[in-house]
Amino acid sequence: MDTPITRRGALRFAAAAALPAGLAARGARADAAWPAKPVTLIVPFPAGGGTDAFARPLSAQFAKLTGRTLVIDNKGGAGGTVGASAAAKAPPDGYTLFMGAVHHAIAPSVYPRLDYDLEKDFVPLLLLANVPQVVVVNPRRVPAGDIGSFLELVRRNPARFNYASAGAGTSHHLAGELFKQQTGTFITHIPYRGAGPALADLIAGNVDLMFDGLGSSAAHIKAGRIKPLLVSGGRRNPSLPDVPCAAEAGLPDYTVTTWYGLWAPRGTPAPVQARIVEEFRRAEAADEIRAVWASNGAEFGALTPAEFGSFVGSEIRRWAGVVKTAGAKID
Repeated sequence: MDTPITRRGALRFAAAAALPAGLAARGARADAAWPAKPVTLIVPFPAGGGTDAFARPLSAQFAKLTGRTLVIDNKGGAGGTVGASAAAKAPPDGYTLFMGAVHHAIAPSVYPRLDYDLEKDFVPLLLLANVPQVVVVNPRRVPAGDIGSFLELVRRNPARFNYASAGAGTSHHLAGELFKQQTGTFITHIPYRGAGPALADLIAGNVDLMFDGLGSSAAHIKAGRIKPLLVSGGRRNPSLPDVPCAAEAGLPDYTVTTWYGLWAPRGTPAPVQARIVEEFRRAEAADEIRAVWASNGAEFGALTPAEFGSFVGSEIRRWAGVVKTAGAKID
């Protein structure tokens, strides 16, 4: 029977058959050979942040499966845009990849002079992980046992408390601004050069709280170094079953997730893109990786590259509205 699917398959076969022999051969060789040497993964934040919590286990599993090293290159600065800019300018040969995050969907609205375009200069490959934001405090600095007592404390002491973020314009920053808008509170924002340094200062007791991705906070929560008060969204997270979600706390519209994705520079050959997706899917399917995701309260992103691209576009538009309300702009 001639179905739409079989017709599409026939068209793809015909198109492939019509390619010049040399071009088809080169495409097949690129497909089969990748990775023929070490691959660099640009992580646009300092080591120790949420992106690292997922990138480093993936790097180890990638090496185990392919026999090739996946080198993590931490390029922090300017809310993740320094690393993104470097990745956009990398050779489009499949040997420099970019692991960005929700911050990069926010950046176009807060950085008016970016020298790259997330949708035009990159090829979307995979949504790797999706984790909720969590409101965490240093228990030595914030004497609040739950979100209700924390809000009461903040309202009684306006401008006394501060929160750390991974940088101005990041999801940590805007999650804090959204929280302030929805609770009618004021908390001073202190930007850092990445989630790792911000989290380190929170643990050390140099700042009061943080609106962090659960991926980077989870281990410190379990160790008792920081205390979770709230998980964003409409349901509790299985890794923190005793922590209320935002909807339970009377904040039904406080939905913030930190997602992490994989891109290649625009112009990367399609056969190489397919191989990259295939190898990272294989890595994610490993029991070791599934255990890491579960311990960080993360969900896997089950999107095709095209669906991931559409998702990124919708996130850019969504965060543009939050930025406009917050008035967050960076020259």
